[in-house]
Amino acid sequence: MAGTLPDLDALIDFGDAVSNMTHHRAESHGLFFVTLAAPLLAWVANRLHGGDGLFRRWCLALWLALFTHPLLDALTIYGPSCSSHSASPLRGGQLFSSTRCTPAAAVACWRWRGASMPLAGTPCLGVSACIWRGLAHAHVEQIVRAQLAQQGQSGAAFFVTPTPFNTVAWRIVVMRDDGHAEGFYSFFDADRHIEFDTFASQRALAPQLGNNPALLRMAWFTHGFYSLREVQGRAILADLRMGQEPGYVFQFALAQRDGALWKTIKPEPIGYRGDVARALPWLWARIKGHDVPPPR
Repeated sequence: MAGTLPDLDALIDFGDAVSNMTHHRAESHGLFFVTLAAPLLAWVANRLHGGDGLFRRWCLALWLALFTHPLLDALTIYGPSCSSHSASPLRGGQLFSSTRCTPAAAVACWRWRGASMPLAGTPCLGVSACIWRGLAHAHVEQIVRAQLAQQGQSGAAFFVTPTPFNTVAWRIVVMRDDGHAEGFYSFFDADRHIEFDTFASQRALAPQLGNNPALLRMAWFTHGFYSLREVQGRAILADLRMGQEPGYVFQFALAQRDGALWKTIKPEPIGYRGDVARALPWLWARIKGHDVPPPR
């Protein structure tokens, strides 16, 4: 329960959809504030257990649960947030994205309760998963860099992230002047060559939108990994890091066309529901190394 407390900031309304997204993982995930919260939670836990004299142990265990939350978040594709444009969120791969087990806190609790040491196998598995994820991510990045260098695109910006529910099949997005390219790689592929599909983006719309605050914030927040397009007279921005073509978790309408000009509007989230009946069989086939086109 303590490990989930920093995420309660998702319940706060910061005024619009883009602000709500980009302010998540801000102050509530600050290491200073979670450190202040640990003694308060420890006092509550100690009282609930009848004041058994384990306040310091409660404090350490709860501090570990709270403190590791933002550290793990900082290494996901989403990354930490911040309340100002000048700050620069930490960047990293999916090293710890699905291992919210807080191994250190688990070890501490079991050790103090006198539990048998075999129980420590669970957090050890979590640490092992973290190490595997990091090594796998670095390996795929190396493959992508080598392929881009062979194609004369060594300076292209790209990111690598695992596909859902696994760390065997990976998604790669490479930014281009006229849009982006998306490809997939599995450790069971017959060779290391990655086939990319290209998708156009109307990034030229950005200057036309002027100082649109939502656009500026999303450009900062995504590190430039976003697409921009006009759909039925509205400027739609998508965060390319979460989801895959053609559906993304975070898409927003930022402006409405008014003749030759654009009128800034309150950011409106654009929902997308993928076809799970098609996506899951494709994912399983791609994990196994089958060269099958993704559902579009």
